[in-house]
Amino acid sequence: VQLQASGGGLVQPGGSLRLSCAASGITLDDYAVGWFRQAPGKEREGVSCTSASDSIIYYADSVKGRFTISRDNARNTVYLQMNSLEPGDTAVYYCAADLYTLGSCQLVDYNFWGQGTQVTVSS
Repeated sequence: VQLQASGGGLVQPGGSLRLSCAASGITLDDYAVGWFRQAPGKEREGVSCTSASDSIIYYADSVKGRFTISRDNARNTVYLQMNSLEPGDTAVYYCAADLYTLGSCQLVDYNFWGQGTQVTVSS
C-alpha cells in the first residue's frame, strides 16, 4: 500500500492550493481518508477526514469554509482544496487511510500514511 501526497508549495496569503493523495495497492473508495498537518514545534492534527461512504466528513474549525475534501474514484485519489490560505496553515500535510475508521479524524485511527507535502503560506 502506498499513499502519495503532492501539490504543496509556496503561496501568498489568500491564495489557493489543491493537495492530492493518490493511492496504490488499495481502492481508496473503500477507505476512510484523512488529511493531517504538522507545523514546526506542534503536534500533528487532523484537518479534514471523510468516511468510506463520504457520509461523515469532518473539518477542523480552523479550516471550515476554506478547505474542501473530495474524491476522484476513477483516479483513486482524494483531494484537499485549500482556499483563502493563511500563514497559520503553513505545515507539512499528510494523507492517511484506514479501512475500519468511521468518521474519525484522530491520528491513531489511521493505519496507512503517505509522506508529507510542504505547504508554506507567506508574502
